Amino acid sequence: MDWRRCFILTRRHLQDGGTLAGAEPGSIVVQGEDLTAWARAQQTGWDKLVPAQQWALEHVLGLVPLAPEEKPAPKVSHAEKEQRNLAAAAQYREREGHLNVPRKHKETLVVDDGTDEDTVVEISLGLFIANSRSRRADIPAARAARLTELGIRWE
Repeated sequence: MDWRRCFILTRRHLQDGGTLAGAEPGSIVVQGEDLTAWARAQQTGWDKLVPAQQWALEHVLGLVPLAPEEKPAPKVSHAEKEQRNLAAAAQYREREGHLNVPRKHKETLVVDDGTDEDTVVEISLGLFIANSRSRRADIPAARAARLTELGIRWE
């Protein structure tokens, strides 16, 4: 029902002379529905739509699926962030010989994201280390053990 409601509101908006092209999410809101965000979500998740929805979006609203390079980067899971933070700490420790990381330090890390090319990411390592120190009692035991193994100064 939500999909149909947004589709109808978008169709009416376009019939009344409105446009979605180049509009930022939040810029076209009709009856409480963010039509630009909805349209972008349809284009991003095109493969998850049934053929009838794809047809209606393309032939009635003029929307087409986003090209792969236009799609937003997939969200990184909490477990993956944890793994990247620890890998960055290990890389820093290997290079510098300690984990006395300045709070504002960002560590460049090359990660294998399953594609043909590796991805370079910036890890806010200083913040991760500072937060781990200040929240030592609350962080998972596995993380604390790995940081201790790497030589973190807890105080």
